[in-house]
Amino acid sequence: MRLIFSIRHLLTPLLLLIAQITYSQSVTIALGPDEIGDNQAWTITVTVQNEQLRSYDNFPDIAGFRRRGTSSQSTTNIINGQISSSQSITMTYTPTKQGVFTLPAFNMKVNDKTVSSPGKKIKVGPPAQQRQQRDPFDSFFNRSDDFFGREETEYLDVKEDAFLALTTSKDEVYVGEGFNATLSLYVAQNNRAPLQFYNLEKQVPEILKKIKPANCWEENFKIENIEGESVMIQGKSYLQYKIYQASFYPLNAEPVKFPSIGMEMIKYKVAKNPSFFGQNRKEDFKTFYTKPRVVKVKDLPPHPLKDAVAVGNYHLDEKMKSTNLETGQSTGYEFNVYGEGNISSIEKPRVNGKGHFEFYEPNVKQDINRANNHVNGTKSFSYFMIPKEPGTYKLGNYVQWIFFNPVAKKYDTLKSKLVLNVTGESKKNEDIQSNDLGTFYDKMEGTDNTLHTIADTSWQKWAFNIFILLMLAGSAYLVIKK
Repeated sequence: MRLIFSIRHLLTPLLLLIAQITYSQSVTIALGPDEIGDNQAWTITVTVQNEQLRSYDNFPDIAGFRRRGTSSQSTTNIINGQISSSQSITMTYTPTKQGVFTLPAFNMKVNDKTVSSPGKKIKVGPPAQQRQQRDPFDSFFNRSDDFFGREETEYLDVKEDAFLALTTSKDEVYVGEGFNATLSLYVAQNNRAPLQFYNLEKQVPEILKKIKPANCWEENFKIENIEGESVMIQGKSYLQYKIYQASFYPLNAEPVKFPSIGMEMIKYKVAKNPSFFGQNRKEDFKTFYTKPRVVKVKDLPPHPLKDAVAVGNYHLDEKMKSTNLETGQSTGYEFNVYGEGNISSIEKPRVNGKGHFEFYEPNVKQDINRANNHVNGTKSFSYFMIPKEPGTYKLGNYVQWIFFNPVAKKYDTLKSKLVLNVTGESKKNEDIQSNDLGTFYDKMEGTDNTLHTIADTSWQKWAFNIFILLMLAGSAYLVIKK
């Protein structure tokens, strides 16, 4: 009991201290003044209390302002034996013209926490008169570095071990054959230069305009979160950050060309002599470029349907409730094409009832899956069919789908493997009767085509004329009386 009592007494103040520290941690966003001169700077400051500033999102763009860079600051206070600290990062903006500008409400992710700011209106007026009277405390704080034995911080440009690359899964494809293209930033695991993505929401759309080839169908993998994935390149460990990924399917035999593209990154310079109180890194920018790349495209081998067939590695999955049918009774049949390729380009199979079956237009449904650097899926064609003649039939003779297999480098055909047993009476005569226009049209040849009045309407004409005469007489009477 004495041991338990002692442990409880030791844990209680420790838990209270942890709770107090956790409770006091906070993240705030401070905006600059409502009004400035066009020769003054405006700032947004993010401050973190009682924890390290590990990460933060890009600062917002402001119409009428230009970014000038960031600066950081850290402070530590010891009051009555209790330690509190804060770290802040400040983005400085300078106005490009006078006027009233609006900073909309925005969110920033700081240390994995989302912080909101309501935004504000900023009025930029004529140049502000510079203060002539010197603040008596300026000399002290301006010499604070000398007071602590420090001079102006010197920053070093550390060489980064990173590169931007656009890679393709294949160097040569057939017309219609898919290949995967990926734009990624690769950063070595032992990279010492601090890097950060910059303004991707504006850079990526401009980059994609240059990447996407005009002679290809695109299946976009739609990357939403950019996260590092460990990969090995020539025996060296890297983190791969995928920025864009898609599968492309050439529409003609022209080569697919990807030009060199650039992406701007934030690269920090590092203080030569880091200190606890000073700014240990300085924001700078660097543009990374990809190498141009070309994928050769080959035409398909000669074939009557080479301009109409799909290209890919496909298989057939068919469904029918029963293969025992009766003439005149409709039944359902599903012809499902599945595999890897451009699922969207798959056309319906070639169907010919040859007088033995009647096929109605199919209902079409497709399911596309983009994952693991591949595009695969299923396209389903659901038919209603009516047998017309009794007998035994191989359905593959009536429903076929032709495609080109780039792996086997030849054309192939998907055929039904079902054998149908049809019983009942022949329905061919019913078809003939349904197409016969009947005896009504036969009697037209001997029928008199003279037009006859159906009813006598002469009294209606007399009544209408009398009504008009009464109207005219009434109008004349009113005019004369007036």
